[in-house]
Amino acid sequence: MENTSKVFSIEDIKKLLPHRHPFLLIDRVENVVSGESCTAYKNVSYDAWFFQGHFPNAPIMPGVLIIEAMAQAAGVLALSSINNISNTDSVLFASINNAKFKRQVIPGDTLRIEVKVTQKRLKIWKFEAHAFVKDELSDEAEFVAVIP
Repeated sequence: MENTSKVFSIEDIKKLLPHRHPFLLIDRVENVVSGESCTAYKNVSYDAWFFQGHFPNAPIMPGVLIIEAMAQAAGVLALSSINNISNTDSVLFASINNAKFKRQVIPGDTLRIEVKVTQKRLKIWKFEAHAFVKDELSDEAEFVAVIP
């Protein structure tokens, strides 16, 4: 498969995913190996909307949003790997398995998300994702997605 040196900026990501602020949870995608893997980044800012209530005196990025960021990275990988995609193509997640939360993600952290395709069969793709802060594993999960 082809390794693309292209960096997907936020504007490039918005061309692939339907998500928008405040629910677009990745800032950049790079190291894309078409149909195989990519690395995405989320800069965790203190003024992010979710910190207002999670938790005001001890802000922690909700685990469900980290899972969503990993899923969005997988979506960019899948859609950027398919020839002839249209603006109506999307990735619909069918399952999330073996999610584990190992480290709190707090304001000032940069979340590095590594996604690998583990299986592709027609419209069904399987992924594994690992999120890191620096070199410390913070979260991991497996995804099954359908690309209609």
